[in-house]
Amino acid sequence: MTASPHSTVAPEADWDTAPGLLDGAKELTLGPAECNLAYWITQVAQGTLRDRGVTGHHDSAEVPAFLKEPGPLREALVLEFGFRALSEEVATRILAPYVAIAPGIGELEFYATQLIDEARHARVFRNHLVELGMPEATLLRDIEEMAVDYHREVLQPVIDFTLDIVQSRRDFAGGVAVFAIVIEGVLAPAAELSERKWTPLSPATGEISRGTAIDEIRHLTVASTILRDHVRAHPEYRPRLMEILRAGVDLWDSIDDRRFVIHREELFQQGMTQHAGLIGDYEIWPGTRLLDTTPNQRYDMAERWTDEMAASRMAYMGLPVEVLSSTSPAGTSPAGASPAGTAGERA
Repeated sequence: MTASPHSTVAPEADWDTAPGLLDGAKELTLGPAECNLAYWITQVAQGTLRDRGVTGHHDSAEVPAFLKEPGPLREALVLEFGFRALSEEVATRILAPYVAIAPGIGELEFYATQLIDEARHARVFRNHLVELGMPEATLLRDIEEMAVDYHREVLQPVIDFTLDIVQSRRDFAGGVAVFAIVIEGVLAPAAELSERKWTPLSPATGEISRGTAIDEIRHLTVASTILRDHVRAHPEYRPRLMEILRAGVDLWDSIDDRRFVIHREELFQQGMTQHAGLIGDYEIWPGTRLLDTTPNQRYDMAERWTDEMAASRMAYMGLPVEVLSSTSPAGTSPAGASPAGTAGERA
């Protein structure tokens, strides 16, 4: 009996060869024709997630004992993954109308797989909290309680804005713009930052962030292709798209998510100082040791990455990056000049 040839995984989906999220989101070109349901089954479920499908990390990637004990580092991780779990759950629910109004089978299959991706992200973030010692029986309620202000002040405005476009107006292209540019605008930088800062401290945590980042490369690049092709085929839609993007900028100018992020980063700062010996000379970005960074520096770097990635994506779609500039007076926008970010990924 002849053995089946060994299946290969696409470089962008392979755990060992996939680029970092920032490089991948800026440089790769993917579309719904490639990233269909068959791609997701063979390249993601059987590729990226091989040996990591249950927890999001390999069994050999352990959670260190100090993250299971009370302290600022554990508190920082509980807040980060708690908020991200809730936000990914929200993203999963928001994506259902995208599948319902998708104009073609390619778009339908892609957004069906993205819906599953977001549900998986929420699940592995929740599971990791259990690995840290949070009681599974009350986990959903505990997350809801810790994020009540965040849900009201950050998530709910994003939910309302998105559903008005994709559900009430049934504007698929507008919905793609909202999710890919307005909602996910800061997802890549924040997820990249999470992976970089946790990797030297907790192999399991770093791997969970790595796996979600590989998914986000696909989400961002495919959505950009959908929008590019739609504007090319329907140039009359361009003014409407500009209107949606400007409304997204205004939305994020009105939301103060920074206070949630900085609070968590301050806890991380305290915790990493306590474990400086474990981190050593590890560089969070070229030329800069993690131990030499501050909460504000890390937040500001994520904002800088956001601007760089947005410029690249907008150029690919043939759209002016200036439309993403803040319309509020300098210094009043909590998100700077950046349009947005998935709430849980920013926070």
